[in-house]
Amino acid sequence: MSLRHVSLVCLHASVLALVMLVGSAHAEEPSWVRDTGLGNLVFTPAFAYPHPVPPPASAQAAQRDAFSPIQLVLDLANHLRDIRYKRGGREPSTGFDCSGFVRYVFRQGIGAELPNTSAAQFRAGHRIARSDLRSGDLVFFRTAGKRISHVGIYVGNGEFIHAPSSGKRVSVSRLAEPYWSHRFAGAKRPDVLAAHAGVDVRDQG
Repeated sequence: MSLRHVSLVCLHASVLALVMLVGSAHAEEPSWVRDTGLGNLVFTPAFAYPHPVPPPASAQAAQRDAFSPIQLVLDLANHLRDIRYKRGGREPSTGFDCSGFVRYVFRQGIGAELPNTSAAQFRAGHRIARSDLRSGDLVFFRTAGKRISHVGIYVGNGEFIHAPSSGKRVSVSRLAEPYWSHRFAGAKRPDVLAAHAGVDVRDQG
């Protein structure tokens, strides 16, 4: 028996022993050992096969945030910037008034139905203190006497997006601007966002 043949026999025996050892823990033959049938053994490293690697926790959180109701509302609202104002407008093709803009964003963005007017929207949802405002909350104003007559969507950093008035377009304004600060009437968190934030939506006011 040649030295080469002895070496092959020993190699076969060693590999078979390893296969049997691994096979006791795994039902299937290891994918990294293959006999060509020609007296040669082919070894494929385990790392040559793709294995799904779960994304880190930070990436998973980012994915959840990207599809959260709040983010969907903000994304659509920003997408509609520069749409012209139109009294009674409810669609991008015709233009928006303030309540029509808010209603469209929530309906198309997350499938939530809000009332038709700013006054009715103010009566719905969960009351939020100005100091507790979060992105997606609705901010209301009295621009015509004592009644609620204007609404926008808070986007964070003291800013809100809205359809301002005739001759203007959907844009972002600051709550600290004197005009809006003096006319601020309150804020509400729509039920769909209150539930997402863990707020008891039964406590409405």
